[in-house]
Amino acid sequence: MDFDQLKQILDLVREHELSEFEVEQDGLRLKIRKDSSGAFVQVPVQHVHAPAAHALAAPPAPAGASAPAGNAEVDVELAVVKSPIVGTFYRSAEPGTAAFAEVGSTIKKGQVLCIIEAMKLMNEIDSEYEGEIVNVYVENGQPVQYGERLFAIRTK
Repeated sequence: MDFDQLKQILDLVREHELSEFEVEQDGLRLKIRKDSSGAFVQVPVQHVHAPAAHALAAPPAPAGASAPAGNAEVDVELAVVKSPIVGTFYRSAEPGTAAFAEVGSTIKKGQVLCIIEAMKLMNEIDSEYEGEIVNVYVENGQPVQYGERLFAIRTK
């Protein structure tokens, strides 16, 4: 991405009065955000590499959960469910109702894990895996980006 492309992006953000804009091109992710006064906020540029995504597949084990070297659970891999779209993450269908999936709950392939609202459409995110939820990476009502980690599942 050269200076002219960056200038065009900033002009478009101003022209269309966008509060936030993100683009990924050739392994470079650029995120532009304005604060409430309309001034641009500096957001670090990230270089995206395909091998790094594989390294994120297994989050660190929680404190006190280390197993002896001879235990079979040492070799267990965690599957990570990532957001297929940009939107707002919801753990349940309606406020005040039970979450679709909690840490420790057993899920089946095709079971709804969460809802992501995008452009006033509610998109159910189904599990591609069967197993146990071991981590939820996003808080209810928070915005998510494409490819952002949502859940870690210990597969069966």
